[in-house]
Amino acid sequence: MELTAQEAWSRILESARARLPEQTFRTWLGPTKPVALTADDLVVSAPSDFAVEWIESKYSQLLRSLAKALLGEHVRLTFESRGSDGEVASFAGFKSPALQEFNPATDVEAAATQTGARGLLGTVNPRYTLETFVVGSNNELAAAACQAVADAPGQAYNPLFIYSGVGLGKTHLMHGIANAVLARFPRTRVAYLPTEQFTNELIGAIQARRTTEFHNKYRRIDLLLVDDAHFLAGKERTQEEFFHTFNALYDAQKQIVLASDRPPNEIPELQERLVSRFAWGLVTDMRPPEFETRVAILQMKAERDNLALGQDVINLIAQHCRSSVRELEGALIKLLAYSSLTHRDITEELALEILGGVLGNIRDISPEQIEGAVADAYGVAPDEMKSKSRQKRVAEPRQVAMYFQKDLLDLSYTTIGRRFGGRDHSTVIHSIRKVEERAACDPEFRQRLSAIRASLR
Repeated sequence: MELTAQEAWSRILESARARLPEQTFRTWLGPTKPVALTADDLVVSAPSDFAVEWIESKYSQLLRSLAKALLGEHVRLTFESRGSDGEVASFAGFKSPALQEFNPATDVEAAATQTGARGLLGTVNPRYTLETFVVGSNNELAAAACQAVADAPGQAYNPLFIYSGVGLGKTHLMHGIANAVLARFPRTRVAYLPTEQFTNELIGAIQARRTTEFHNKYRRIDLLLVDDAHFLAGKERTQEEFFHTFNALYDAQKQIVLASDRPPNEIPELQERLVSRFAWGLVTDMRPPEFETRVAILQMKAERDNLALGQDVINLIAQHCRSSVRELEGALIKLLAYSSLTHRDITEELALEILGGVLGNIRDISPEQIEGAVADAYGVAPDEMKSKSRQKRVAEPRQVAMYFQKDLLDLSYTTIGRRFGGRDHSTVIHSIRKVEERAACDPEFRQRLSAIRASLR
């Protein structure tokens, strides 16, 4: 009986599960997915480069022996990464066009044939959907705009330009748009690619004297998603080609989505006509997630990957990994790796032991402790700071306490406001800004803040 890739890998996993500790199996092999099975190869994907390296170094001998027993000596078992930020090395067996001989006339049709999704050009991660994207105050406009684009491509926010620092979910949202559009409109011609790939294909087309075919390749797309748009900087011929591609798609009311690490007007050496066109639709940013959003991200990852993570561990990681989703994932992977290697349960004690270097010299600080320390420094009662009083002797420590709850715990403005008599988020923002402005120009006030901070460490 001929097996499908899913059936073959499921049987191999069943055998492996009986030979490995349950925690090890769930952490490393549970998230793997079969990609393709041919007469000679079984290709399996894992969530990240780190996971691939770990599986290869620790479990490949066992898995390959099980694969040979099931499929025969001639079948090779290989692993590939879905990427640290969600990108996959391949999707259902279709390799990225950048890795193939350039043939724009047939790339879209080849993608449709091999992926089963009509007209998918490029690679998207099926796990990265709009439904699995955790929305917080830091990214809600970008998430809503992406949903609107997915619901009505070419009609809402065209172009959509998203910018943020690394590891905050831009690529997740772009993959989510592609997955949503292909699910709802299967015959849509979708292209997802990094800017560098666009440049490399253009160079290949020029060298092969096939620029007309290159023009046709991307100007017939219904949905174009371009990542790392900042890499257009200084590439005059790429900008020229992209300008005409943009115009052709926009005039045909086709959807364009771009992602970058900065807004269009801050990309150096970017032609003014491109800066202008990128701003025609919606330009929106994404900021680092707040504490509550970081907790929600970790909870979703634990639930999705069936990880045994206590709330105390989740809170610990969320409290101290603030810069990006990628930082959260890095801390979680390190903790899972150590737990798997030593067969120890994931506890707060283990997290403190293993993540010390990641989290720094940490101490678990509560909002109440901050309020108490500030109240002591100013000689007021904590309850006074939560009152309606606007007297300076109460208002100043209240503002300082708000500042530290944002700076040290990264609580949301709404949460902080609730702790201080139900004040709205705009009042909290104003209070924190006043503390920051005064600290910048008042050495004595700055020294008082340093003393309070030291008392909390």
